[in-house]
Amino acid sequence: MISDNSGGEILTVTQLNHAVARLLERNFALAWVSGELSNVTRAASGHWYFTLKDANAQVRAVMFRGRAQYVDFHPREGDRVEVRATVGLYAARGDFQLNVEVMRKAGIGNLYEAFLKLKAKLESEGLFDPTRKRSLPEFPRTIGVVTSPQAAALRDLISAFRRRAPHVQLIVYPTLVQGAGSAEQIAHAINTASARAECDLLIVARGGGSLEDLWSFNDERVARAIVACAMPVISGVGHETDVTIADFVADLRAPTPTAAAELAATARDDWLEHLAESAYGLQAALRRHLDERTQSLDWLSRRLQSPTAAVRQHELRLAALQTRLRHAGKAPLAQLRFTLTQRSRQLWHGLPNTGLLRAQLAAQSQHIRAGFAKIRANAAHRSDSLRAQLELLAPQRTLERGYAIVQDDQGHILRDTAQLQQDQAIDVRLATGAARIKIAKVSQR
Repeated sequence: MISDNSGGEILTVTQLNHAVARLLERNFALAWVSGELSNVTRAASGHWYFTLKDANAQVRAVMFRGRAQYVDFHPREGDRVEVRATVGLYAARGDFQLNVEVMRKAGIGNLYEAFLKLKAKLESEGLFDPTRKRSLPEFPRTIGVVTSPQAAALRDLISAFRRRAPHVQLIVYPTLVQGAGSAEQIAHAINTASARAECDLLIVARGGGSLEDLWSFNDERVARAIVACAMPVISGVGHETDVTIADFVADLRAPTPTAAAELAATARDDWLEHLAESAYGLQAALRRHLDERTQSLDWLSRRLQSPTAAVRQHELRLAALQTRLRHAGKAPLAQLRFTLTQRSRQLWHGLPNTGLLRAQLAAQSQHIRAGFAKIRANAAHRSDSLRAQLELLAPQRTLERGYAIVQDDQGHILRDTAQLQQDQAIDVRLATGAARIKIAKVSQR
């Protein structure tokens, strides 16, 4: 510290920052602050650095390793948290920051909550269904790129295609990829590429960033434009750990823009190597085929004979066949005549004695009729006996012999005096009619 000519103190920047830091520490005790996490970074030292924000403001924060190890969850972009912290100043950079001692969840941040809602909505509509996804063309000639002309992602894509597949033509559909109005522009660029139908494949790309930076690719308009696109779409948004709605609806997700280029077109050197192998295989197959045809031709030439000799051979064979034909026509006919004579004699001697068989049939019929008559007589006698027994057991005949049926008011038949009570009214059914009587006295045997 030094003094100027007027006697006032002149502070160095270090002294000023330390004074402000002490002032903040003395005047702001531990306080609970709520907000949404952004730009979360985990350093190799184990310290956590992040931004805590709300709708109108944000503040940087640090949570040192000794405190961070007691947090029971892994903070992520968009998490809404509550932190207990002291207010301080990082003197080396003059940054105002919170020194966090305790962190706890306070719910999902607004952006991440909107991300989850849109994801659930589109998933319920089947836009993430793998069966809806289209296969990439095997030999794309023209590939479209939806990105910012100033983006590093475009330079990476161009470099990758020049190195791997210089034969592929690129068409850039320029658009903003971040900030106000960018989602609408991205959707418009995709729709333009679809309408023009100039390319075989479309890549939607941008580099990595925070949840807010990538938010345009979580817009419903962008998602539906990708689904409606006339050609297959590769999403190459952010780094490998970044996930957006565009990744879910695209036909293929690439972890980075460079990876999108590698997935979109096979390297020219790979195709050339494959073509060279195919050409070698084709030449070898052609050589084998020619060798086999040459060998077959030699074999056939050895079998080839004089036309005169072939005709003479066929004449001799024809004469032999004529002789066999004449003998073949006579011998079977004689054999058939002899066989017919033999069968006629056997048939005549084998005819049965029908008179005897008729007599036996008449005797059997008479025996059967007698048996049936006897069975009917026995059945009639048994039926009469059973009918007489049933008549004896009929309830009406029992009543005619002087018995009666006694019933209470509910129609239950009474069989025991224990079921009777004095002055009880009961119904008595006789052989001819019924009567209702009242009991004067009950006597037990």
